[in-house]
Amino acid sequence: MSLSDTALPFDDIRNLVKSMPGPDDEALMKVRERDSQLTKPAGSLGRLEEIAEWLAAWSGNAPPKVSRPLVAIFATAHGVADEGVSAFPSAVNKQMVENFAAGGAAINQICRSNDVGLKVFDLAVDLPTPSITREDAMDEANCAATMAYGMEALAGGIDLICLGEMGIGNTTVAAAVLNGLFGGSAEEWIGRGTGVDDEGLARKREAVEMAVARLNGVRDPLEILRRVGGREIAAMAGLIIAARLQRVPVVVDGFVTTAAAAVVYAMDPAGLDHCLFAHVSAEQAHSRALDHMGKDALFDFGMRLGEGSGAALATGIIKAAAEMHSGMATFADAGVSEKSE
Repeated sequence: MSLSDTALPFDDIRNLVKSMPGPDDEALMKVRERDSQLTKPAGSLGRLEEIAEWLAAWSGNAPPKVSRPLVAIFATAHGVADEGVSAFPSAVNKQMVENFAAGGAAINQICRSNDVGLKVFDLAVDLPTPSITREDAMDEANCAATMAYGMEALAGGIDLICLGEMGIGNTTVAAAVLNGLFGGSAEEWIGRGTGVDDEGLARKREAVEMAVARLNGVRDPLEILRRVGGREIAAMAGLIIAARLQRVPVVVDGFVTTAAAAVVYAMDPAGLDHCLFAHVSAEQAHSRALDHMGKDALFDFGMRLGEGSGAALATGIIKAAAEMHSGMATFADAGVSEKSE
Protein backbone atom coordinates (compact mmCIF):
# COMPACT_ATOMS: atom_id res chain seq x y z
CA MET A 1 0.00 0.00 0.00
CA SER A 2 1.41 3.40 -0.91
CA LEU A 3 0.38 7.02 -0.84
CA SER A 4 0.34 9.19 -3.95
CA ASP A 5 2.67 12.11 -4.46
CA THR A 6 0.44 15.08 -3.72
CA ALA A 7 0.94 18.57 -2.41
CA LEU A 8 -1.03 17.64 0.70
CA PRO A 9 0.07 14.20 1.95
CA PHE A 10 -2.53 14.10 4.69
CA ASP A 11 -5.27 14.18 2.05
CA ASP A 12 -4.21 10.66 1.04
CA ILE A 13 -4.60 9.49 4.64
CA ARG A 14 -8.00 11.12 4.97
CA ASN A 15 -9.17 9.49 1.73
CA LEU A 16 -8.03 6.07 2.96
CA VAL A 17 -10.01 6.53 6.19
CA LYS A 18 -13.10 7.49 4.19
CA SER A 19 -12.77 4.31 2.13
CA MET A 20 -12.47 1.89 5.07
CA PRO A 21 -14.94 -1.00 4.70
CA GLY A 22 -17.46 -2.15 7.25
CA PRO A 23 -17.80 -5.66 8.72
CA ASP A 24 -18.44 -8.76 6.65
CA ASP A 25 -22.07 -9.37 7.58
CA GLU A 26 -22.24 -12.73 5.81
CA ALA A 27 -19.30 -14.13 7.77
CA LEU A 28 -20.77 -12.75 10.99
CA MET A 29 -24.13 -14.43 10.39
CA LYS A 30 -22.46 -17.75 9.61
CA VAL A 31 -20.62 -17.63 12.93
CA ARG A 32 -23.78 -16.77 14.84
CA GLU A 33 -25.69 -19.58 13.15
CA ARG A 34 -23.00 -22.14 13.95
CA ASP A 35 -22.65 -20.85 17.51
CA SER A 36 -26.33 -21.54 18.11
CA GLN A 37 -25.71 -25.20 17.29
CA LEU A 38 -22.58 -25.80 19.36
CA THR A 39 -22.58 -28.15 22.36
CA LYS A 40 -22.95 -25.52 25.07
CA PRO A 41 -25.68 -23.35 26.55
CA ALA A 42 -26.24 -20.21 24.49
CA GLY A 43 -23.94 -17.40 25.66
CA SER A 44 -22.12 -19.62 28.15
CA LEU A 45 -18.66 -18.65 26.86
CA GLY A 46 -19.38 -14.96 27.19
CA ARG A 47 -16.79 -12.71 25.62
CA LEU A 48 -15.07 -15.61 23.86
CA GLU A 49 -18.17 -15.87 21.69
CA GLU A 50 -18.01 -12.14 20.99
CA ILE A 51 -14.35 -12.44 19.99
CA ALA A 52 -15.18 -15.23 17.54
CA GLU A 53 -17.82 -13.00 15.97
CA TRP A 54 -15.40 -10.06 15.87
CA LEU A 55 -12.74 -12.15 14.13
CA ALA A 56 -15.20 -13.32 11.49
CA ALA A 57 -16.68 -9.89 10.90
CA TRP A 58 -13.35 -8.18 10.33
CA SER A 59 -11.40 -10.95 8.62
CA GLY A 60 -14.24 -12.28 6.47
CA ASN A 61 -13.44 -15.83 7.58
CA ALA A 62 -16.19 -18.12 8.85
CA PRO A 63 -15.30 -20.07 10.83
CA PRO A 64 -12.73 -17.60 12.18
CA LYS A 65 -9.07 -18.57 12.33
CA VAL A 66 -5.74 -17.15 13.46
CA SER A 67 -2.86 -18.74 11.57
CA ARG A 68 -0.24 -16.00 11.26
CA PRO A 69 -0.43 -13.53 14.16
CA LEU A 70 2.33 -10.94 14.43
CA VAL A 71 3.47 -8.47 17.05
CA ALA A 72 4.88 -5.44 15.25
CA ILE A 73 7.10 -3.31 17.52
CA PHE A 74 7.87 0.21 16.29
CA ALA A 75 10.94 1.67 17.99
CA THR A 76 12.09 5.27 17.82
CA ALA A 77 13.59 8.14 19.84
CA HIS A 78 12.10 11.35 21.24
CA GLY A 79 13.86 14.63 21.90
CA VAL A 80 11.61 15.31 24.87
CA ALA A 81 13.33 12.43 26.67
CA ASP A 82 16.31 14.72 27.26
CA GLU A 83 14.14 16.94 29.46
CA GLY A 84 14.06 14.50 32.37
CA VAL A 85 10.60 13.05 31.75
CA SER A 86 11.71 9.41 31.94
CA ALA A 87 13.49 7.23 34.46
CA PHE A 88 15.72 5.82 31.70
CA PRO A 89 18.11 7.48 29.20
CA SER A 90 17.52 7.49 25.44
CA ALA A 91 20.41 5.06 24.99
CA VAL A 92 18.00 2.35 26.12
CA ASN A 93 16.15 2.62 22.78
CA LYS A 94 18.95 1.07 20.74
CA GLN A 95 19.87 -1.33 23.53
CA MET A 96 16.33 -2.67 23.69
CA VAL A 97 16.13 -3.09 19.91
CA GLU A 98 19.25 -5.24 20.21
CA ASN A 99 17.65 -7.12 23.10
CA PHE A 100 14.55 -7.84 20.99
CA ALA A 101 16.78 -9.17 18.22
CA ALA A 102 18.66 -11.38 20.68
CA GLY A 103 15.41 -12.81 22.09
CA GLY A 104 16.01 -11.47 25.59
CA ALA A 105 13.04 -9.17 26.15
CA ALA A 106 9.76 -9.98 27.89
CA ILE A 107 7.89 -9.79 24.60
CA ASN A 108 10.10 -12.51 23.10
CA GLN A 109 9.05 -14.90 25.83
CA ILE A 110 5.35 -14.03 25.58
CA CYS A 111 5.38 -14.44 21.80
CA ARG A 112 7.17 -17.77 22.08
CA SER A 113 4.70 -19.13 24.63
CA ASN A 114 1.71 -18.08 22.52
CA ASP A 115 3.20 -19.00 19.11
CA VAL A 116 3.07 -15.42 17.85
CA GLY A 117 5.50 -13.92 15.35
CA LEU A 118 7.56 -10.84 16.25
CA LYS A 119 9.06 -8.16 14.04
CA VAL A 120 10.81 -4.97 15.13
CA PHE A 121 10.70 -1.85 12.97
CA ASP A 122 13.53 0.60 13.65
CA LEU A 123 12.21 4.13 13.11
CA ALA A 124 15.57 5.92 13.40
CA VAL A 125 16.33 5.13 17.03
CA ASP A 126 19.60 7.04 16.62
CA LEU A 127 17.84 10.19 15.42
CA PRO A 128 15.33 11.59 17.92
CA THR A 129 12.51 13.82 16.81
CA PRO A 130 12.71 17.43 18.07
CA SER A 131 11.40 18.04 21.55
CA ILE A 132 7.66 18.58 21.28
CA THR A 133 7.89 21.30 23.92
CA ARG A 134 9.56 23.60 21.37
CA GLU A 135 9.14 22.20 17.85
CA ASP A 136 6.86 20.00 15.80
CA ALA A 137 7.83 16.33 15.89
CA MET A 138 7.40 15.95 12.11
CA ASP A 139 6.35 17.90 9.06
CA GLU A 140 3.32 16.72 7.10
CA ALA A 141 5.28 14.82 4.46
CA ASN A 142 7.40 12.95 7.00
CA CYS A 143 4.41 12.10 9.17
CA ALA A 144 2.43 10.75 6.20
CA ALA A 145 5.47 8.79 5.00
CA THR A 146 5.89 7.26 8.45
CA MET A 147 2.23 6.26 8.48
CA ALA A 148 2.74 4.65 5.07
CA TYR A 149 5.77 2.81 6.42
CA GLY A 150 3.64 1.42 9.23
CA MET A 151 1.15 0.15 6.67
CA GLU A 152 3.81 -2.14 5.21
CA ALA A 153 3.95 -4.20 8.43
CA LEU A 154 1.10 -6.31 7.08
CA ALA A 155 3.19 -7.82 4.29
CA GLY A 156 3.47 -11.60 4.26
CA GLY A 157 -0.06 -12.86 4.84
CA ILE A 158 -0.48 -11.72 8.47
CA ASP A 159 -4.02 -12.45 9.68
CA LEU A 160 -3.88 -10.80 13.15
CA ILE A 161 -1.67 -7.80 13.91
CA CYS A 162 -0.67 -6.74 17.41
CA LEU A 163 0.64 -3.25 18.04
CA GLY A 164 3.83 -2.76 20.05
CA GLU A 165 6.22 0.13 20.64
CA MET A 166 9.50 1.14 22.23
CA GLY A 167 10.74 4.68 22.78
CA ILE A 168 12.02 6.36 25.93
CA GLY A 169 9.81 9.37 26.58
CA ASN A 170 6.89 8.10 24.56
CA THR A 171 4.37 8.09 27.41
CA THR A 172 4.95 11.86 27.53
CA VAL A 173 4.34 12.08 23.80
CA ALA A 174 1.26 9.84 24.03
CA ALA A 175 -0.10 12.01 26.85
CA ALA A 176 0.33 15.10 24.69
CA VAL A 177 -1.47 13.46 21.76
CA LEU A 178 -4.39 12.33 23.94
CA ASN A 179 -4.58 15.69 25.69
CA GLY A 180 -4.68 17.40 22.30
CA LEU A 181 -7.37 15.06 21.00
CA PHE A 182 -9.63 14.79 24.03
CA GLY A 183 -8.95 17.95 26.04
CA GLY A 184 -8.68 18.32 29.79
CA SER A 185 -5.50 19.12 31.68
CA ALA A 186 -2.03 17.67 31.32
CA GLU A 187 -2.37 16.36 34.87
CA GLU A 188 -5.19 14.08 33.73
CA TRP A 189 -3.11 12.48 30.98
CA ILE A 190 0.32 11.95 32.52
CA GLY A 191 1.57 9.02 34.57
CA ARG A 192 4.83 7.62 35.88
CA GLY A 193 5.66 5.70 32.70
CA THR A 194 8.81 3.68 33.30
CA GLY A 195 8.80 4.70 36.96
CA VAL A 196 9.70 8.38 37.05
CA ASP A 197 9.91 10.05 40.48
CA ASP A 198 7.85 13.03 41.67
CA GLU A 199 10.26 15.59 40.21
CA GLY A 200 10.27 13.76 36.90
CA LEU A 201 6.47 13.63 36.95
CA ALA A 202 6.37 17.40 37.41
CA ARG A 203 8.72 17.83 34.43
CA LYS A 204 6.49 15.52 32.45
CA ARG A 205 3.40 17.57 33.26
CA GLU A 206 5.18 20.76 32.24
CA ALA A 207 6.36 19.18 28.98
CA VAL A 208 2.84 18.09 28.05
CA GLU A 209 1.46 21.52 28.94
CA MET A 210 4.05 23.23 26.73
CA ALA A 211 3.47 20.83 23.84
CA VAL A 212 -0.32 21.15 23.92
CA ALA A 213 -0.08 24.94 24.25
CA ARG A 214 1.85 24.95 20.98
CA LEU A 215 -1.16 23.38 19.27
CA ASN A 216 -2.94 26.70 19.84
CA GLY A 217 -6.37 25.14 19.54
CA VAL A 218 -5.67 22.89 16.53
CA ARG A 219 -8.25 20.08 16.47
CA ASP A 220 -7.31 18.16 13.32
CA PRO A 221 -6.14 14.69 14.48
CA LEU A 222 -3.37 14.37 11.90
CA GLU A 223 -2.05 17.82 12.71
CA ILE A 224 -2.01 16.95 16.41
CA LEU A 225 -0.17 13.73 15.56
CA ARG A 226 2.56 15.41 13.54
CA ARG A 227 3.06 18.30 15.94
CA VAL A 228 3.17 16.53 19.31
CA GLY A 229 3.34 12.85 18.37
CA GLY A 230 6.16 10.53 17.42
CA ARG A 231 7.21 8.24 14.63
CA GLU A 232 5.99 5.07 16.37
CA ILE A 233 2.56 6.59 17.00
CA ALA A 234 2.32 7.68 13.35
CA ALA A 235 3.39 4.24 12.10
CA MET A 236 0.86 2.46 14.30
CA ALA A 237 -1.95 4.80 13.23
CA GLY A 238 -1.10 4.01 9.62
CA LEU A 239 -1.05 0.30 10.37
CA ILE A 240 -4.51 0.44 11.96
CA ILE A 241 -5.89 2.07 8.80
CA ALA A 242 -4.16 -0.40 6.47
CA ALA A 243 -5.37 -3.35 8.53
CA ARG A 244 -8.97 -2.22 8.13
CA LEU A 245 -8.53 -1.89 4.37
CA GLN A 246 -6.94 -5.36 4.15
CA ARG A 247 -9.39 -7.02 6.59
CA VAL A 248 -6.82 -7.86 9.23
CA PRO A 249 -8.09 -7.60 12.83
CA VAL A 250 -5.92 -5.51 15.16
CA VAL A 251 -4.99 -6.00 18.82
CA VAL A 252 -4.08 -2.76 20.59
CA ASP A 253 -1.65 -2.99 23.50
CA GLY A 254 -1.33 -0.29 26.17
CA PHE A 255 -1.20 3.46 26.67
CA VAL A 256 1.06 4.48 23.78
CA THR A 257 -0.58 2.21 21.22
CA THR A 258 -3.96 3.50 22.38
CA ALA A 259 -2.78 7.05 21.57
CA ALA A 260 -2.16 5.89 18.00
CA ALA A 261 -5.61 4.30 17.90
CA ALA A 262 -7.12 7.52 19.25
CA VAL A 263 -5.84 9.43 16.22
CA VAL A 264 -7.83 7.11 13.96
CA TYR A 265 -10.84 7.28 16.29
CA ALA A 266 -10.79 11.08 16.14
CA MET A 267 -10.92 10.86 12.35
CA ASP A 268 -13.75 8.31 12.37
CA PRO A 269 -15.33 6.98 15.59
CA ALA A 270 -16.14 3.72 13.78
CA GLY A 271 -12.55 3.47 12.59
CA LEU A 272 -11.55 1.20 15.46
CA ASP A 273 -14.33 -1.38 15.17
CA HIS A 274 -11.79 -3.88 13.81
CA CYS A 275 -9.58 -3.34 16.87
CA LEU A 276 -9.62 -5.22 20.16
CA PHE A 277 -8.03 -3.55 23.18
CA ALA A 278 -5.92 -6.06 25.07
CA HIS A 279 -5.48 -4.67 28.56
CA VAL A 280 -5.80 -1.68 30.86
CA SER A 281 -2.34 -0.32 31.51
CA ALA A 282 -1.16 0.69 34.95
CA GLU A 283 -0.50 4.10 33.35
CA GLN A 284 -3.35 5.95 35.04
CA ALA A 285 -4.63 7.78 31.97
CA HIS A 286 -5.07 4.66 29.86
CA SER A 287 -8.51 3.87 31.28
CA ARG A 288 -9.47 7.51 30.68
CA ALA A 289 -8.56 7.16 27.00
CA LEU A 290 -10.53 3.93 26.69
CA ASP A 291 -13.54 5.58 28.32
CA HIS A 292 -13.37 8.49 25.85
CA MET A 293 -13.59 6.00 22.99
CA GLY A 294 -16.14 3.69 24.62
CA LYS A 295 -13.77 0.71 24.56
CA ASP A 296 -13.44 -2.16 27.04
CA ALA A 297 -10.15 -4.00 27.44
CA LEU A 298 -9.93 -7.76 27.86
CA PHE A 299 -7.99 -7.75 31.12
CA ASP A 300 -6.18 -5.68 33.72
CA PHE A 301 -2.93 -7.23 34.96
CA GLY A 302 -1.37 -4.00 36.21
CA MET A 303 1.11 -4.04 33.31
CA ARG A 304 2.94 -0.99 31.94
CA LEU A 305 5.77 -2.49 29.91
CA GLY A 306 4.77 -1.72 26.35
CA GLU A 307 6.50 -3.80 23.67
CA GLY A 308 3.13 -5.26 22.66
CA SER A 309 3.26 -7.47 25.76
CA GLY A 310 -0.43 -7.20 26.63
CA ALA A 311 -1.45 -7.63 22.98
CA ALA A 312 0.63 -10.80 22.69
CA LEU A 313 -1.02 -12.21 25.81
CA ALA A 314 -4.44 -11.36 24.42
CA THR A 315 -3.60 -13.23 21.24
CA GLY A 316 -3.66 -16.47 23.21
CA ILE A 317 -7.24 -15.69 24.23
CA ILE A 318 -8.19 -14.74 20.67
CA LYS A 319 -6.71 -17.95 19.26
CA ALA A 320 -8.61 -19.93 21.87
CA ALA A 321 -11.86 -18.19 20.87
CA ALA A 322 -11.30 -19.10 17.23
CA GLU A 323 -10.45 -22.73 18.05
CA MET A 324 -13.42 -22.98 20.39
CA HIS A 325 -15.81 -21.92 17.66
CA SER A 326 -14.32 -23.89 14.77
CA GLY A 327 -13.44 -27.06 16.68
CA MET A 328 -16.38 -27.58 18.98
CA ALA A 329 -18.94 -30.17 17.88
CA THR A 330 -22.52 -29.24 17.15
CA PHE A 331 -25.38 -30.96 18.98
CA ALA A 332 -26.07 -32.99 15.84
CA ASP A 333 -22.41 -33.99 15.38
CA ALA A 334 -22.04 -35.16 18.97
CA GLY A 335 -25.46 -36.73 19.39
CA VAL A 336 -26.14 -34.45 22.35
CA SER A 337 -29.71 -33.42 23.11
CA GLU A 338 -30.46 -29.75 22.72
CA LYS A 339 -32.24 -27.55 25.24
CA SER A 340 -35.82 -28.62 25.98
CA GLU A 341 -38.55 -26.39 24.61
